[in-house]
Amino acid sequence: MDNLQYIFSFNIVLTTLRFAIPLTLAAVGATICERSGIINLGVEGMMLVGAFGGVLGTHLTGSPWLGVLFSIFCGGLIALLHAVLSIRYKTNQTVSGVGINILSVGLTVVLTRVVWGTDGISGSVTQLSTMSIPLLRNIPVLGALFEDQSPFLYLTLIIVFAAWFFMYRTKAGLRLRAIGDHPRAAATVGINVRVYRYVAVVVCGMLCGMAGAYLSIVQNNLFVNNMVAGRGFIALAANIFGGWNPLGSFLASLLFAFAQALRINLSLPIPDQFVQMVPYALTLLVLIGVGRKVKAPEASGELID
Repeated sequence: MDNLQYIFSFNIVLTTLRFAIPLTLAAVGATICERSGIINLGVEGMMLVGAFGGVLGTHLTGSPWLGVLFSIFCGGLIALLHAVLSIRYKTNQTVSGVGINILSVGLTVVLTRVVWGTDGISGSVTQLSTMSIPLLRNIPVLGALFEDQSPFLYLTLIIVFAAWFFMYRTKAGLRLRAIGDHPRAAATVGINVRVYRYVAVVVCGMLCGMAGAYLSIVQNNLFVNNMVAGRGFIALAANIFGGWNPLGSFLASLLFAFAQALRINLSLPIPDQFVQMVPYALTLLVLIGVGRKVKAPEASGELID
């Protein structure tokens, strides 16, 4: 009965939204990147670097907001490496993305040791505080969405809508989608394909960095090695399940976040290891069942001279 009460309570809505924030930010970033035709399997590593950058920036400045800005910078910087390798040097984009993930794991381990002199965990920093919106917080039931919530929740919703509006209601967004489907045709009409792709990859990294900061200085107040724990790959699955659409990526992120909320809060008479597998098993099932049915950008992974 307790499980049923939780499933049909408003608390699960709030928990799902909180878990969906980093997934959504990374998934929208992946959507923008892959709509330009660049495959990005380095989302996990970009989130990890962002998580470290958020804690390091907060540690150095004492301000979690400056920590967020630093995480965005770090995510964009590691994404620029992927862009240079993929666009300038035309390396295999899948290999480059996997390399970014491996580099990020090793780099954060070393830097954690250098800065804090510890293995695997940083020192504690100031956590980003929650906020409440006057008047709206007094609305029955729904008022909980506006009371003691992270600013990231509202920023994420704004970013989702802004990314959708940009992609489907602006000339630049139309060009970005054209590049992802027909880069050579786009180039023949004067669109600078390389510039669009560089910007798309870096923006992806910045959003992933922001997602990492949410994990390290909003949900927590420190950095732990490998704390992203596969969320980057779940975000990629959300991007695919969402049809390479920012709104679709958001809705898919909610589904995976709901699975995470169930994993943490349900009490079931089965080994805990099986319950912890739920979000990852759902990711595999979605990719198997839906991955081949959705339409990816036609020129995904294709480079032009």
